[in-house]
Amino acid sequence: MHHVGVLALDGVVPFELGIPARIFGAARDSMGDGLYSVTTCSVDGRPVRAEADYLLAVSHDASLLATVDTVVIPPTQALGPIREEGRLPGSLREALAAIRPGTRLVAICTGSYVLAAAGLLDGRPATTHWREADRMQRMFTTTRVDPDVLFVDDGDILTSAGVAAGIDLCLHIVRRDHGSHVANDVARSCLVPPWREGGQAQYIPRPVPEPGAPGTAPAQAWAMEHLAEPITLADLAARAGVSVRTFTRRFRDEVGTSPGRWLTRQRVDLARHLLETTDWPVDLVADRAGFGTGVSLRRHLHATIGVTPHAYRRAFRPAPAGEPAR
Repeated sequence: MHHVGVLALDGVVPFELGIPARIFGAARDSMGDGLYSVTTCSVDGRPVRAEADYLLAVSHDASLLATVDTVVIPPTQALGPIREEGRLPGSLREALAAIRPGTRLVAICTGSYVLAAAGLLDGRPATTHWREADRMQRMFTTTRVDPDVLFVDDGDILTSAGVAAGIDLCLHIVRRDHGSHVANDVARSCLVPPWREGGQAQYIPRPVPEPGAPGTAPAQAWAMEHLAEPITLADLAARAGVSVRTFTRRFRDEVGTSPGRWLTRQRVDLARHLLETTDWPVDLVADRAGFGTGVSLRRHLHATIGVTPHAYRRAFRPAPAGEPAR
């Protein structure tokens, strides 16, 4: 039986703390026997204060981590010097140093900070919650932080985005260890999808510029009102009253991307809104969002958030009144 050790730190988020026990605990072989055992510990074996208003009692200290096959670090809201300075407290550093070589390491959400501060993500790909991705990348410059994906599997080290992405990652581990049949059974038992399409990008809100703002914002606001129409770079520059070259430079300085990439992103967001709120055919959504054809919309939507229009609509459009939610 594969032994999983879960390290609860002060400020731990209870939902994510419970994911490993729930997912791995539901994995069974053909005889109905458990495939994993899951044990929770704290650094010193004492209760830890959860993000919520209660203490969590554990039965083990971090010496457990030297005996398990997989170590899982859930997120905490009390990262302190780990997040601010990239430095591990001495007791936590010693606990991680005692983990046996070859042990699989898993971090959920901001648990990735712990692995990064321990130097375990140097030169490796990783992810975390999209709100923390830029900060983590600045703090740990040698780690390749991907803010878009739900999880990253780098062999012996795996990291996930926030909250439900921890479920995605644990199901992926079950699938990797024992195949799709076992992982699908776990997903059915827990009433969650066995695999979610796309990544974090589909959940990130995108602000709309204020029409009266200085710089290129008026041109952005005008474009937002005319997304269904052909829009050229010359059109945008004319709205800002500057040359195309000047507009392109100012736009990149203000927005951080090119006008063309920004315009595509706004059209994708409009298409997402229409897919969520209408029954329009994909070709009509594509036309109203400025993509022209359903083929073009499918290509851009998949490139941006990793899903097809039909898959996006199934995931995000509420069920009609009187029908069960999907």
